[in-house]
Amino acid sequence: MFKRVLVANRGEIAVRIVRTCRDLGVTVAVLYEPGDMGALHVRLADEAYLLSSPHGYRDSDEILAVAKRISVDAIHPGYGRISEHPGFARACEEAGIAVIGPGSTALEQVLDKVGVIAQVRAAGITTTQPSTRSFGPDESDALVAEAATLGYPLLVKASSGGRGRGTHLVREPAQLLDTVRRSSSAAQAVYDDNRVYLESVTLPSRYIEVPILGDHHGNFITLGDRDGSIQHNTRKVVEEAPAPGLSQELREAIWGTALQVARMFHVRGVSTVEFALEQDGTYRFAEVKPRVQVEHMVTEMLTRIDIVREQLYIAAGKPLSYTQDDVRLRGHAMLCRVNAEDPWHEYLPSPGRITGFRLPGGPNVRVDTYVYAGSEIPVRYDSLFAKLVVWGATREECLNRFQRALQEFQVNGVQTNLGLLRMIASDAAFVAGVYTTEFSRHHLLKTPPPSENLRDLAAVAALAFIGRTRAARPVTPTAFTSGWHRDSRRLPQ
Repeated sequence: MFKRVLVANRGEIAVRIVRTCRDLGVTVAVLYEPGDMGALHVRLADEAYLLSSPHGYRDSDEILAVAKRISVDAIHPGYGRISEHPGFARACEEAGIAVIGPGSTALEQVLDKVGVIAQVRAAGITTTQPSTRSFGPDESDALVAEAATLGYPLLVKASSGGRGRGTHLVREPAQLLDTVRRSSSAAQAVYDDNRVYLESVTLPSRYIEVPILGDHHGNFITLGDRDGSIQHNTRKVVEEAPAPGLSQELREAIWGTALQVARMFHVRGVSTVEFALEQDGTYRFAEVKPRVQVEHMVTEMLTRIDIVREQLYIAAGKPLSYTQDDVRLRGHAMLCRVNAEDPWHEYLPSPGRITGFRLPGGPNVRVDTYVYAGSEIPVRYDSLFAKLVVWGATREECLNRFQRALQEFQVNGVQTNLGLLRMIASDAAFVAGVYTTEFSRHHLLKTPPPSENLRDLAAVAALAFIGRTRAARPVTPTAFTSGWHRDSRRLPQ
């Protein structure tokens, strides 16, 4: 096992990795920008090193320079740009530093999204239909022609990186070029690559993910499946495992296909193979995520397997700690992203100081976060600051616990999406487990609030009215001025 690991990230994922390293007795170093000096990952790590680059955690050259200077054995990039950067992985390998991920060769393969789909299709697996190549934002005529061939609706997706950043749904031709510009700009900012590609999409559908563990000894196992269909701007809002409503036959077929894809590209460590599931039961391979995902916690609650620990073991050359027969999928788990944003005002980010912070608790409730009362949510990074995940023996038990935990979760000082998450958890389609990727379009911000919320709002409004009109003034009861209390104490004559 490694003796010293550098965590090349920030936020809740950095805290998560620090804790697992310390559980294993590994010395853990972290990086920080001046604004992150008081961040939780800095407070919990054994060592912390200041980044001087204006690019911060995205500056792969400075990260590698720090790693060499302090002589670490390995770098854990978490998720984000560095985790999917083949050039960074190759530079680390040449320097004799392990990158906790699939390696530069596998990254180069799976990040060619159009090429991956072509290879998977050539193997006889049903896939989504992508454009024939990637495009720059200035190739307007070629983009319009390719979109007409694919047909609408379609997705504009970043050629590099994950599904969330730079991915947008286009329902009609008039939206195409403006959407491409926005996607290209986001992809450039996050991945240093402004190329995009198009992908035909069938609506409504569901988004099914299969997490995979693979080692350097040819062993691969699946860790069940997840449903990430509830999204905003193609970024998952709520996720649950296992995906509701799938027959066991269909579920096992999807797992088998995911294993076949992972083996095809020799993806080591943790990865996720993603599928679009249509209403007629057809499932189409979409892409491979060659890193730990934001939502990995929901799989950990279901399997009780520490995925980050397995990443460390695999990167150190050890075989998997589990066989497929060892993987037990028990009960049900649900997860949501808690963001500092205002869903009722176009999801406007809400950075600032946390003045009050109350976490939910109780059995089988977990929160991964980097904030605490008095800490800051910065302007320049993602609004995600916490992830709540709960487990229950059944989906009903899990759902009740999920709703209760969301009610307990309180944050003061910034706007959050907690109110929206409570509405989702109470929505009839979500409660029944019959939602699709169209849920966000038809339900988010349109569902009537629960009656208890209306009751609380009425009480708040009444108190506010009283305070504003100063209607609550102290009054001395007339009975008190009559002297009855003095008479009651007088001794009998």
